Amino acid sequence: MNQSIGDVWQRVVGTQPAPPHWLVLACAGAALLGILPHPVWRVSRNVVTIAHEGGHGLIALLTGRRLHGIRLHSDTSGLTVSSGRPTGPGMVLTAAAGYTAPSLLGLGGATLLATRHTTALLWVCTALLAVMLTRLRNAYGVLTVLVTGGAFFAVSWWGSEQLQAGFACLGVWFLLLAGVRPVLELQGKRRRGGARDSDADQLARLTGVGALLWVALFLVVALSCLLAGASQLLGA
Repeated sequence: MNQSIGDVWQRVVGTQPAPPHWLVLACAGAALLGILPHPVWRVSRNVVTIAHEGGHGLIALLTGRRLHGIRLHSDTSGLTVSSGRPTGPGMVLTAAAGYTAPSLLGLGGATLLATRHTTALLWVCTALLAVMLTRLRNAYGVLTVLVTGGAFFAVSWWGSEQLQAGFACLGVWFLLLAGVRPVLELQGKRRRGGARDSDADQLARLTGVGALLWVALFLVVALSCLLAGASQLLGA
């Protein structure tokens, strides 16, 4: 039994072969196909919502706020409820974490892939989803995270090295590329007079800095992570 635990630990902390260049490019193309067509995006955007709301929840906890729960809805919207000081750095960081979380997670994943820690990446994602599961407060959210976390665990436990590399690479490309679209959609809604209680507008009220500048910051973060992450993946 101890040997088995040791073997598992070595798999997690050890290194795996870098994914071949053709696989990296194929995963990038597949990720785009999961983002650009609107009917597909209506489904795949659930993954972005998990990262978005998870980002709010994680930063709320790290800044000392009390996290009451997270809800994920079938229309790909979500809600994270926390309490604490209504103003100040903790509230600002919590509000800013949502739109930046998918891209930052993608960049972190690209770094792990570039350093050949594919299995570690899959296990970190599984662990984060397991923690998030304890904070979910609706059935759809529980189902969505269970399915997503189950897929990560199954691939990390039973998948071959090439399957793990392909699955991880596809997930990282998806987060890097998909991190851009919600920011553009947000500004599109704001331009049409909607989304007036968005994260950007909440940040504007908290800081006195215009909501458009917060949207611009979200976009800069997303594009910067995409460029940095793509460079690591293509150079791996």
